[in-house]
Amino acid sequence: MQADKAKINRLLKTARGQIDGILKMVEEDRYCMDISHQLMATEAILNKANKEILTAHLKSCVTNARTDEEREEKVDELVTMLGKIM
Repeated sequence: MQADKAKINRLLKTARGQIDGILKMVEEDRYCMDISHQLMATEAILNKANKEILTAHLKSCVTNARTDEEREEKVDELVTMLGKIM
């Protein structure tokens, strides 16, 4: 993985902290909309982390592929992932 590991770790740890907070909110029977807002905030952080990883894949794995066949394989992986995201 060629993504900035420190940045990815920071984002994932933030998301983990938010999930812990959401679990506490659920246990405390907090207002549904407040929980939903926190869930969306956590999703945004996870999406940002995924974007960083996919960007690194494109900039590193795809561009550094040794052969056209390997490059095509890497692009296909990216296209498949984008299909899952969308």
